[in-house]
Amino acid sequence: MLDPTKPVPGFLLTSPAVGKDGVLPVEFTGDGKSISPPLEWKGAPQGTKSFALIMHHIAPGGDVKWYWTVYRIPGATNAMAKAVEN
Repeated sequence: MLDPTKPVPGFLLTSPAVGKDGVLPVEFTGDGKSISPPLEWKGAPQGTKSFALIMHHIAPGGDVKWYWTVYRIPGATNAMAKAVEN
């Protein structure tokens, strides 16, 4: 069984919404609409049954900001459209 606290070699999560500067537009944060950005992923371990995605970050001062969670994403899925609701 995989350890969910460790990176999975070869797994890659990307978003066309993130600029080359690595900045996520405000629309996708708690300071904006808090909607999910479009996402794409590849390299999931064989036998993956489902995914859960959580958007959060640690703000200056150590405060954790949690924006959204999407879960029960079927394991055969490799992308998520913008503003998905669960």
